[in-house]
Amino acid sequence: LAEFFAAAVYKPRLMISASAIGFYGERGDEELDEGSKKGTGFLSDVSQAWEEAARPAAEAGIRVVNTRFGMVLSPDGGALAKMLPPFRIGLGGPVGDGSQYMSWVNIHDAAQAILHIIQQEELHGPVNIVAPHPVTNQQFTRVLGKVLRRPAFFPVPKFFLSLFFGEMAQELLFASARVYPRKLRESGYVFAKPDLESALRSLLR
Repeated sequence: LAEFFAAAVYKPRLMISASAIGFYGERGDEELDEGSKKGTGFLSDVSQAWEEAARPAAEAGIRVVNTRFGMVLSPDGGALAKMLPPFRIGLGGPVGDGSQYMSWVNIHDAAQAILHIIQQEELHGPVNIVAPHPVTNQQFTRVLGKVLRRPAFFPVPKFFLSLFFGEMAQELLFASARVYPRKLRESGYVFAKPDLESALRSLLR
């Protein structure tokens, strides 16, 4: 697609390529933004290769934005939808020790952020689409339990998840990425649901 757009007589003004915060890899509690270096691991390598694939369009003068999505919260799909059944019957809990950071965004903010990117012509390159307040898995678990009015203290053992997900469990479930939306905020985007509790209540009412 990037090569096709680059060669076209009538080029688009903007190409948005969906990437992910997996670009940053496992980073513990380090604060990350669009200026942070690439991490290590399979997901990080895939994200870098995907973003590099859009380079021909950028070199042809097209504004290219690589949207690095965090965990998009929606009760209709994705990670939250998979969490809801056990949480609703009181069997939810942290993954492992729960210390890993989760960078999330309400699905409605994710959509509005894309519209903001379209309108703000100064935005280009990587743009993190995450809420401004990342939380640990333990904090996420506690807030989700509170919103659902259910206990949430049954930890999911690390070895148990590794049996099902193998080596990918480390990158998908245990990797910690504390990511902030610096470019969105500096360009004037105002999050409708910046904190986790209000985001979950708006989705699960």
